Amino acid sequence: MDELFEKMRKLIAEKLEIDESKITIDSSFRQDLGADSLDTYEMVYAIEEELGVSIPDEKANEFETVRDAYDFIKSQQK
Repeated sequence: MDELFEKMRKLIAEKLEIDESKITIDSSFRQDLGADSLDTYEMVYAIEEELGVSIPDEKANEFETVRDAYDFIKSQQK
């Protein structure tokens, strides 16, 4: 993918304590990566801090896959 995806993958792997190689753009946070709602909140917070974007809670709750989060963050970056 690209630099944004690689940064996200690293953050997700750290927060979920899983190997980066298990994370693809189409991975489901809950089904494939085993994240619960607290894990998802922590990931979103870490992504916001690291990438300097703001993700509203209602938007973050809509993220089912890594691609959902990626597409939103990409749309916020200029």
